[in-house]
Amino acid sequence: MCLLLLALEAHPAYKLIIAANRDEFYERPTAPAGFWDDSPHILAGRDLRAGGTWFGITRKGRIGAITNYRDPAALKSAAPSRGRLVTDFLTGDEEPEAYLTGLNVRAGDYNGFNLVVGVKDRLSWYSNRGHGIRRIMPGIHGLSNHLLNTPWPKISRAKAALKDILSNDPVLSPELLFDMLLDRSIPADDALPDTGVGIELERILSPIFIASPVYGTRSSTILLIDRQHVVTFMERTHNSGPDQHMDATFQFMVEE
Repeated sequence: MCLLLLALEAHPAYKLIIAANRDEFYERPTAPAGFWDDSPHILAGRDLRAGGTWFGITRKGRIGAITNYRDPAALKSAAPSRGRLVTDFLTGDEEPEAYLTGLNVRAGDYNGFNLVVGVKDRLSWYSNRGHGIRRIMPGIHGLSNHLLNTPWPKISRAKAALKDILSNDPVLSPELLFDMLLDRSIPADDALPDTGVGIELERILSPIFIASPVYGTRSSTILLIDRQHVVTFMERTHNSGPDQHMDATFQFMVEE
């Protein structure tokens, strides 16, 4: 996943709102969101190559999401899959901060990542390129391929758009959130970060919705948890572009 927006206690009807885009090579085999056969309490898409996931929730309200930290000069070819970090949290029962504390001792084995884990409305963030574990406070937050709330153009643009939607839509239409995640605007070159991939690739990776011949936004996901702890999980899988997609919606009450 390469774009994660979180709104915590930022809307009268919902304790938590997450809007996310998963960017990946088109050739990488993926299963769409669903409850897993081998872990029926987990609702998530699945990476069929390594077995992990980029974003998921359990019936008890455990949430996990990951983005890569873009640092091509430090890539390790034999590093373990980062998607397993989400799966490990979702299948376990540790408190979020305890899980991240335990991960800290082996985080250097992985390529760069940002990991968000939590339970319903209590979320924490950790990066093996950052400085410790941080509790995510109420408000609107954005995460891409750098640290939490790094003001890359796509993060600043997406956070502003989400704030506008939440301020003007008391009912909250999921379609407005999906439309936000389709934004293909490319910032000016002088606003782009320099992550070591060259200006041409920086341009390709800069929009909220990415499209290129071999890599791009594969799916968009909306997670809503209302004040009665009802979960609504919507995934829009993009086939060959933003205008061709398949939708799936799941709804359940968080188990206590």
